[in-house]
Amino acid sequence: MMQSRTHNGGELRLANAGERVTLAGWMENLREVGSNFAFLVLRDFYGTTQVVIETEEMMQAVKGLNKETTIQVVGTVRERESKNAKLATGDIEVVPEAITVLGKCRHNELPFEINRSKEADENVRLKYRYLDLRNPAVKSNIVLRCQVVAELRRLMTEKGFLEITTPILTASSPEGARDYLVPARNHPGKFYALPQAPQQFKQLLMTSGFDRYFQIAPCFRDEDARADRTPGEFYQLDMEMAFATQEDVLSTLEDVLVPVYEKYGKYKRISPAPFRHIAFNDAMERYGSDKPDLRIDLEIEDITAIVADCGFGPFAAGNTVKAVAVGNFNEGRKWIDKLLADVEVITGNKSCWFKVDENGELTGGISKFLGGCKDALVEKLGLAPGSFVCMAAGKKLAAQKTAGVIRKLVGTRVPGHFDEEQYAMCWIVDFPMYEMGEESGELEFCHTPFSMPQGGMQALLDAEGDTEKLLAINANQYDLVCNGYECASGAVRNHDPEIMVKAFEMVGLGEEDVKAKFPAMYNAFTYGAPPHAGAAPGVDRLVMMLTGEESIREVITFPMNKNAQDLMMDAPTAVSQKQLDDVHIAIAVKEEK
Repeated sequence: MMQSRTHNGGELRLANAGERVTLAGWMENLREVGSNFAFLVLRDFYGTTQVVIETEEMMQAVKGLNKETTIQVVGTVRERESKNAKLATGDIEVVPEAITVLGKCRHNELPFEINRSKEADENVRLKYRYLDLRNPAVKSNIVLRCQVVAELRRLMTEKGFLEITTPILTASSPEGARDYLVPARNHPGKFYALPQAPQQFKQLLMTSGFDRYFQIAPCFRDEDARADRTPGEFYQLDMEMAFATQEDVLSTLEDVLVPVYEKYGKYKRISPAPFRHIAFNDAMERYGSDKPDLRIDLEIEDITAIVADCGFGPFAAGNTVKAVAVGNFNEGRKWIDKLLADVEVITGNKSCWFKVDENGELTGGISKFLGGCKDALVEKLGLAPGSFVCMAAGKKLAAQKTAGVIRKLVGTRVPGHFDEEQYAMCWIVDFPMYEMGEESGELEFCHTPFSMPQGGMQALLDAEGDTEKLLAINANQYDLVCNGYECASGAVRNHDPEIMVKAFEMVGLGEEDVKAKFPAMYNAFTYGAPPHAGAAPGVDRLVMMLTGEESIREVITFPMNKNAQDLMMDAPTAVSQKQLDDVHIAIAVKEEK
């Protein structure tokens, strides 16, 4: 069998001049200069090489070939007269003696220009993803992803963790999103579920006597897409440690992730470990989010007590009022109106404002209501001539979240408050164990039902029957946040079956419910489970942040679109009646009214 190539497309240098070489790749471009003279650009995974056509025979071999045809070139390397310093191979060119078509491109027109594919419509890119990936700029993200995963594996293994794979076909388990269900052919009416996370399995590994576990785990959740979240499936660095505390997990992840950010990150600055710890309630008060972007130097202030009696309706008693103040403000009314409109679009809530003029007087917006509390506002917010204040009012959580959006928009739009080129890391800790469900209005688990409540059984017993006290219980839960994104989530686990049952009783579920929902884990815990803790950084989101991409789909090899469709493979798709009969499923289509 003839060797397809002696060198790759990014390898040849001046030192190779005079050598007879064989290259193979895609014909990126053919620029004809004369009847028997042309420049051909050959591209493969490693780079591009210029091939110079100088004879009628070679011109006939390439004439009429469409771009992206796969060819083999046998020829001699020589020094280029006109060098290209932008190319690794820019000092040389290849003069061919034989050109062979290996795979013909049968399309005169491509869906997009390969090297400019990122400018094309996203759905077209996804449909022709195999062409999109030929673009070196697109391919580089996937290469980086491979390198990052290899580095994560190396670092975790060095720390004594064993990589153990867990099942894909498993039982449905409440993880906060919809399951993907798989019908069981041999068990009519029953279903497997694809794991939303390997949560129960990794805890069972701890009860089995494994001390440190990890895997690059596929997770499946039927949830809507966002810029930082792909629908369908994603991957995470899943890890768990036996006989471990919260600090053991946090320090381990810092030791693993900091080198990855330093080695592969777009930005050269990263928060030094140990990362700052911010309690959940403090984060909501100061930043209006449990995912604060600490690259912004602004903080939220509570001015409820100062403005409650000012006469402005939204500030009336019972509402919380939050403010974001910024100095040296030089923007006009059009800018302010755009800010308020954007806040309302994002949050569904209105905001209001005022400025401080050159004489130190409050002006514009709702300033006419604030005359009686001017001095208190100036002191509280540190106002000076040229200051701008934007405010949000409403129920406490709504006011916090709206102010959080204000902080982000003002901080990134007013110069001098956003230090973008860094990775600003922190741990959000002390999450509430319970919350009131927005839809149900009932007490629900806030973060995950598998967490150990701070204070253990006694905290639950002391709060039993008292909703306010239950809402005040914190859990041993933690999130890693970087630049406004949640990058990892974890907890010290509730390994005591008695405490687990009591925690579930608080949300209206009894021991039989726990046994039914988590039979293996509950039973395993009754045989003596070690204290354990873990977390799971998202691999896709990590790579997105390292590359600086704004969409997570840019770092996934074959992503779905925003509607959870694989346009390239045409999935999801209909199946035959026989396939449905085999798994005992009948399709009931609702008629449109």
